[in-house]
Amino acid sequence: MSIETLEEYITTANLPQLEALLTQKPALATTSTGHGVSPLMLSCYYKQPEVTAVLLKYVTNLTLFEAAAAGKLDIMANIVYENPMSLDDYAADGFTALGLACYFGHYDAARYLVLKGADVNRPSSNGFHVYPLHSACAGNYTQTARMLIENGALINVKQQAGATPLHSAAQNGNLELLILLLEHGAEVNTRMEGGKLPADLALEKGFEEIAAILS
Repeated sequence: MSIETLEEYITTANLPQLEALLTQKPALATTSTGHGVSPLMLSCYYKQPEVTAVLLKYVTNLTLFEAAAAGKLDIMANIVYENPMSLDDYAADGFTALGLACYFGHYDAARYLVLKGADVNRPSSNGFHVYPLHSACAGNYTQTARMLIENGALINVKQQAGATPLHSAAQNGNLELLILLLEHGAEVNTRMEGGKLPADLALEKGFEEIAAILS
């Protein structure tokens, strides 16, 4: 049994086989995957919370990034308490703990990090140039986006390919989030690489009302 087998069980959410494998070889739970992230992080990226719950039984020392991605606020708070200068550090995949908490929809974890001084305008370092607000909007997490904005998040920041938070909100059809961004100065005429406006993305997804608002 290898790390490739573990990855297969994670990505397919094969819980019985995953449990059996980790019972036999618990060290696999902390072995880096072929994706360059830990098994726990891989389960988060595949949005398999039941798999994450299994892995958490075999991982005793979570990193700040794993705790943020899994929404383990108590563990994350302890790490920050012991190393307050780590707030704006980057994970191996180029994201900050705040960016991860926002992307995976862990409002309490994101809010805690912001209250402790995490930079709400620190983009990822991996070339994608993703800001925490991009992550919150991409995940459709309005409450988290509002919290970031209330704490100084820039509205019209661009990530790779020129997408703004408004592009994500329009594409997701989230009217509440859309209004929030517009009320705080989101620009409707910003084009992505290739020329698409937020209204174009909304229309492509069938959100005609939102496309009309943005046109």
